[in-house]
Amino acid sequence: MDFELTDRQKELKQDALSFASQFNKDLVKADELGEFSYENWKKCAKFGLLGLQVSNEFGGQNRSLSESIPILEGFGYGCQDEGLCFAVNSTLWSVVEILNLFATTQQKQDYLLPVVQGKKIGAFAMTEAESGSDCFSLTTTARSTDDSFILNGRKELITFAPIADFAIVFAKTNPDAGTWGVSAFIVDSNTLGYQASGVQSKMGLRTTPIGSIDLSECTIAQHQLLGKIGAGASMFNRAQEAERGCILASQLGAMERQLKDTAQFAKKRKQFGQPISKFQSVSNRIVQMKLRYEISRLLIYKTAWLRENKKPVMSDAALTNLYVAEQYIASSMDAIMIRGGRGYLTENEVERNLRDAIAAPLYGGTADIQRELVARLMGL
Repeated sequence: MDFELTDRQKELKQDALSFASQFNKDLVKADELGEFSYENWKKCAKFGLLGLQVSNEFGGQNRSLSESIPILEGFGYGCQDEGLCFAVNSTLWSVVEILNLFATTQQKQDYLLPVVQGKKIGAFAMTEAESGSDCFSLTTTARSTDDSFILNGRKELITFAPIADFAIVFAKTNPDAGTWGVSAFIVDSNTLGYQASGVQSKMGLRTTPIGSIDLSECTIAQHQLLGKIGAGASMFNRAQEAERGCILASQLGAMERQLKDTAQFAKKRKQFGQPISKFQSVSNRIVQMKLRYEISRLLIYKTAWLRENKKPVMSDAALTNLYVAEQYIASSMDAIMIRGGRGYLTENEVERNLRDAIAAPLYGGTADIQRELVARLMGL
């Protein structure tokens, strides 16, 4: 078993790293204001990040997963705007993943292609006030008429909701059928009865907008159904599996950058006549950061290998999401502690990593849910 990246993978990672470095200007201000940059989003699309595994026919790169992960890792290393990194990964592993697998050819032309090109932004609308970790307790409904579906409900904590051009909305078409009664629909944001909220303030990932979507007698055509009636649960599970295993690929790159920067700081910073890296309490923190990064790397690449080779991946994806998310938080804390007061100041752009990292154990299913899932798969 070879744990080294191939020359091609290294080249792809470096290309993405170099490309991403252009997004690191004025991040303190952008974070403070919660600004989303359409210009940067379009640059990501032009580079190919929004269609890594999409066929050339629909504007994509037609890359394998083993090529896509190094690209996303390099992007996360080079780009210190973790809101942008999250937005790219969230779109890839939810909106693009579902459209690529389940949309009709016409739907791909109308929605997947413009998303890949950066001309449209899509939202993935599953979460509700009483339907988060228990995702299939959703109350949004879709009733069918002769030529349309009529949707009613409210979606919350939806990435891109305030600015999305369309949303993939999950709703119950048969409330008595359990998970088999959930279907998915593509709903344009300019549809009568569709109302998005403004941008909601949050702790981190501030450069990516989040909000809610209200659907009130929102009428869409029958052809806006995504996949088949009752197939929403299987679509959502497919997206969750991809998201859990791959959405933190860019955070892996951020962990590597964080480790390098912190080690360099500890070598240069002197106290009591010597670099602070010579103090065991400091060097031990850096070693722990190194250990967290190396294990995270193994988990992410193993999960990607399993998915690419069509092997069972549900447990591994949950473990990967759980471990990487929690360890990035721990390493972000160490990065602050090693810098002392400097790490606490916003102007030094270290504390932002911690604020951004806090979200990772929440999206794609909370850390507690990942533990529950793994325990269930173990027969516990």
